[in-house]
Amino acid sequence: MKWNLARTNVEKQLLKTRNKRISQENLLDQINDIFREQEISDVAIIENLTEGDAVESNNFNFDLLESERIFHLSDIEKICIDYRLRFLDSKYFKGEIPYDALIRIKEIEKNHNISLKGFKIIAPSKLFKLENADDPLLMAPMGNDYFYLVHKWGGDLHPLRKTLMWPFKTLENFAILLLATSFLLALMVPEGMFSYRQTTAEFFMIFFFIFKWIAGLAIFFGFKKGKNFSSAIWRSKYYNA
Repeated sequence: MKWNLARTNVEKQLLKTRNKRISQENLLDQINDIFREQEISDVAIIENLTEGDAVESNNFNFDLLESERIFHLSDIEKICIDYRLRFLDSKYFKGEIPYDALIRIKEIEKNHNISLKGFKIIAPSKLFKLENADDPLLMAPMGNDYFYLVHKWGGDLHPLRKTLMWPFKTLENFAILLLATSFLLALMVPEGMFSYRQTTAEFFMIFFFIFKWIAGLAIFFGFKKGKNFSSAIWRSKYYNA
């Protein structure tokens, strides 16, 4: 005599176990409450990100902080100047903040039993809604000019960005670039163009005129575009600062 044992349907067994714990009606109510709480929490975080005012600090639990995520304002300033980035309130950010960032914020808020405020973001100027006068980092203030890295998203900066932005760090760097460019252009001027044999004095005279020409163009376009050096704009909310 053969025994035909029915196969176990895991889904049905799972339903039986769940229904013993809670009814379907109560389950739906519970789920609705959970999602409503999550929605309220998400809305509050988004409001803090997009409309929140600046605050001096958040009351972090220092025993739970990760040291590799703590940065001083001086560190942030150096990076922003080197790579020509802005460090502004998150309400000026016009890029899309991923849901991963919200999850990270909620995780920190839950662990530290706080509501994070005063968010700031490190990013290129083009990613901010700047008033007229590739790698965002979301930061939260800790006090005493220290900031905590909450979340990073997007791709990394171009490997040559620091080198390409070096001339725009300060006026001195820009002047060195103009002098070097003028010198190279002066070297390219054919020797017999102004005299049979070019003297050192004539070379420096050509160099001087080329420098005046390049510097004039740089100043004209700089004023026209309203551009400034990285050391002056890294915390400015104005596009033409």
